[in-house]
Amino acid sequence: MIERHETLMTGQPPETETDARECAGGWLRIDLDALKQNYRQLNTMVGPDVAVGAAVKADAYGLGVGKIAPALYRAGCRRFFVATVQEGLELRPLLPDDAAICILNGPTPGSEPLLVQNRLTPVLNSLDQIRRWGALCRNKQIQPSCLLQLDSGMSRFGLSEDDIDTLIAENWLDTLAISHVMSHLACADDATSPRNEGQRRRFETLRRKLPARPASLAASSGIFLGESFHHDLVRPGYALYGGNPTPDRPNPMHPVVTLLAGMVQDRWIEPDVAVGYSARFVASCPTRIATLSVGYADGFHRRGGGLVSAVLPDRPDILLPVVGRISMDCMALDLTALGDISLPPGTGFELIGPHRPLDELAAALDTIGYELLTGLGKRFHREYIESSQ
Repeated sequence: MIERHETLMTGQPPETETDARECAGGWLRIDLDALKQNYRQLNTMVGPDVAVGAAVKADAYGLGVGKIAPALYRAGCRRFFVATVQEGLELRPLLPDDAAICILNGPTPGSEPLLVQNRLTPVLNSLDQIRRWGALCRNKQIQPSCLLQLDSGMSRFGLSEDDIDTLIAENWLDTLAISHVMSHLACADDATSPRNEGQRRRFETLRRKLPARPASLAASSGIFLGESFHHDLVRPGYALYGGNPTPDRPNPMHPVVTLLAGMVQDRWIEPDVAVGYSARFVASCPTRIATLSVGYADGFHRRGGGLVSAVLPDRPDILLPVVGRISMDCMALDLTALGDISLPPGTGFELIGPHRPLDELAAALDTIGYELLTGLGKRFHREYIESSQ
């Protein structure tokens, strides 16, 4: 696999790879070694007394939960977070029995027996969820593990202070086997925001109304806010996949994702010749244009023309702008700066990777890297790199 990676990064067309790779218009390389390195790095940051879970919702942020979750387990992770019951059911057979799978959105009505049967752990976010889960526990005389989420100021998931009072008044606490009490930060990616400390204090206030339980507040960016935000469990996601959890500082994580788009053809065009739909780009001088086989159906925003660039991996010092409208299945790249260098069809150009960081692309598109990762289409040939199990 390492040899295949080296061939890929030269930007040369596929030669002896599988038919699937040869037939693809773009190649997505996912470095499981870097993923595990990121996980272990975060473990070192929080220290031995804090458990590090992993958010693998949305198909592990679009990177393939079937490969990502087992790799994280091999790195030592034992608690995984998905969004929905369906995601939990799909993940359960991929992990050993000692891996806890937590459902962030909680149990949907009627799904409670499925969660028990498949050893899935709900995050209880509302009184309705608590009553349904608690009724199942009482009727079956069981106490399967759950987490309890408190609303510390995001107004999205979790119990308000009034809800906590009702929970206590209705005597549900003895019924529930609460492994952790958790909440979520709204502004953790802005270390200067006073809302972070405000939410932390609010979380502590709400926790004091309940019996003592291990706590969890920080996800990726929250880990970097300091020890007072770590509690007993942290729940990184984006940072594991190489995204920058500290947007105001250099990225401390290792890049996990490299995306190359294959060239279909290239040509020189004369001045005043247009490129793409709506003629949004018109050449002002002789211009070399390459057509790449990646478009908005693959997760690259239609508005990206004129805003983003690619590089030839052999020449990462030369930025090659995307020009004109990005189409459903292709985009145009201005290769003029490369001169007349010969490039065969199938040559790969880096759109995301060590020379074109994910967060820089997201900023150019006025979005976030999370959206780009989860929007990556299914047409890429995916290569998972892992030097050892």
